[in-house]
Amino acid sequence: MGRAEALGWRAERVLTIDDDLGKSGSSAEGRLGFQRLVSEVGLNHVGLILGVEMSRLARSSKDWHQLLEICALFGTLIADLDGIYNPSDYNDRLLLGLKGSFSEIELHILKQRMIQGKRNKAERGELGFNVPIGYVRRPSGEIHFDPDEQVQQVVQLIFRKFEELGTLNAVLQYLVTHHIQIGVRVLSGPTKGDLEWHRPNRATLQNLLRHPTYAGAYAYGRRQVDPRKKKAGRPHTGRVVKPCEEWLVLIKDHHPAYISWEKYQQNIAQLKSNQNRSNEQGHPRQGVGLLCGLLVCGRCGGRMAVQYSHGQDHHRYICAREKVDYGGEICQHLSGACLDEYVVDQVLQALEPAALELSLAAARHLEEDRLELDKVWHQRLERAQFETDRARRHYQLVEPENRLVARQLAQEWEAKLQAQQQLQEDYERFCCEKPKQLSPDQQQQIRRLAQDLPALWSVPTTTQAQRKEIIRQVIDKIIVTVEGTSEQVQVMIEWSGGFSCQAQIIRPVAKWTQLSYYLSYVSG
Repeated sequence: MGRAEALGWRAERVLTIDDDLGKSGSSAEGRLGFQRLVSEVGLNHVGLILGVEMSRLARSSKDWHQLLEICALFGTLIADLDGIYNPSDYNDRLLLGLKGSFSEIELHILKQRMIQGKRNKAERGELGFNVPIGYVRRPSGEIHFDPDEQVQQVVQLIFRKFEELGTLNAVLQYLVTHHIQIGVRVLSGPTKGDLEWHRPNRATLQNLLRHPTYAGAYAYGRRQVDPRKKKAGRPHTGRVVKPCEEWLVLIKDHHPAYISWEKYQQNIAQLKSNQNRSNEQGHPRQGVGLLCGLLVCGRCGGRMAVQYSHGQDHHRYICAREKVDYGGEICQHLSGACLDEYVVDQVLQALEPAALELSLAAARHLEEDRLELDKVWHQRLERAQFETDRARRHYQLVEPENRLVARQLAQEWEAKLQAQQQLQEDYERFCCEKPKQLSPDQQQQIRRLAQDLPALWSVPTTTQAQRKEIIRQVIDKIIVTVEGTSEQVQVMIEWSGGFSCQAQIIRPVAKWTQLSYYLSYVSG
């Protein structure tokens, strides 16, 4: 203000704008002071702009030159500690442009230094970040398993169930059905570091399965900013997830792991294949089409889709890639019932020699699953017992005369006792419904069903999704080629073990003229 008065301005004509203190000059967005300054100049209310240095006004060439253009238009002068400049004058305009460019370059250099320093620290695996569920970071910076045994058990259970069930939604339903909660460490606030138990949700499970930390890998740069996807007024948007080949830093075997790196990649591939896209198998659903996701067109190599008519009663497999993408004709199609029947017969014949092994594996799997759930229940009971004992100790240590505190502690103790009793009753109910070991009758029933696979396949309790899952366990791909418009269809099955077989089946056709032997029949 003193400098302005020395140059001849009265004190009441001097206005100080300090709204942008502590804000970066890299952009005019969110800088109310700079926006007000531009408005005042545009209204021809400003004769001189005083500043300590040009970087205080703008570090963006776009904003800086816009201000110079408006100042030149309305005859506004600009002054700093080095002198007074007239934006209308060529030499002054050139000098002001250079100062603005140097200011922008300085900001760019400072930003690059900070980014490179952060990158160097990440390359050493020393850049700190919040560790995911199931891990804790020690004061020394090392990443270790969460010391709570139940937290580790639940994380391991999630990975095992995803390997078994194959979908995120199935794992979520399993956790909800068995009342399994996830242990989460508080990241901020007065209770930072405390363990809380939250009910599972889809977002948490998805982040858990996609996070490379569980494979023992230190990763930096998984989400990078794409300037093309930034939104106005939201500088932190525009982040996109990059594949692991494009991560800035990847250090394997950096800390203890719940799963191997190969298993992590399989989980990512499984999540990707579960998406319902034309180039992915997708997850088995309840539709009657058993081969959806496995069929490949023998003509164009595209994946064939299932098409339903009359509700879910009738279906056919169709390759419409040429028609959908290029407006051409349908490549080929055939009735789904005849192809499903042939493939099911082949699958049941392939599984028949392994019936006894399948029955033993099924029994063993059921017992292992129940033992794992029983272990989780015991951990919950142990935690409930600890919390009850702690509430009891708090009540016993309070002074009897301090009834205000004693009443509250007594209520807390009573609540813990009720919760423990309820949990014990739920556990006893669980043991009655699902004992640890299968009874001899249950084991015999499993063996009997496994020995009669066709009957097990056709019973109403076997869902379409389960049938599809069985087929996908033994078949990788089915290549189908319809010979012209005839009834003859060439089918090649590629089995999971690498073996392939080829056969010819007959499909129903709409006209007699489509039959391959029609001409010879007419001429004869």
